[in-house]
Amino acid sequence: MFADERGFFLETYNQRVLAEKAGIEESFVQDNHSRSARNVLRGLHYQIKQAQGKLVRAISGSVMDVCVDIRRTSPSFARWVSVELSAENKRMVWIPRGFAHGFLVKTDYAEVLYKTTDYWAPAHERTIAWNDPDLAIDWQLSGVPILSAKDSAGVRLRDAEVFE
Repeated sequence: MFADERGFFLETYNQRVLAEKAGIEESFVQDNHSRSARNVLRGLHYQIKQAQGKLVRAISGSVMDVCVDIRRTSPSFARWVSVELSAENKRMVWIPRGFAHGFLVKTDYAEVLYKTTDYWAPAHERTIAWNDPDLAIDWQLSGVPILSAKDSAGVRLRDAEVFE
């Protein structure tokens, strides 16, 4: 990143650098952009077929971004990690295929951009309950989350279709 009194310049995607420094050699086919209000919780989403890898960043506001390993044969199956993504910290997170993904908006609003390795396939989209007690994700909630109907109907991981 280069910053001065005029503002900043940031290279947000470089296929060669991602491959060399992070081992990410994926091709991206779709970009998505969402804007959400404070306490909106989106997720935990994944596609059981046409699984998507996602490169995610926040360009305004701040979100708590969560991914859950849902590869049954993985040593980290059912474990989750979280990271703050914000316009200020300019971090990105790579969510590989085989992980469920979601985020909670921590500021008045946030805009999230993500690149995906496969196209959206609504027939294959699945949702794990954000509040699954077996996962016990610490969302650091400051109030009741605002959910879509789809996210309200998420299933527990133990009842979900997962990857082998």
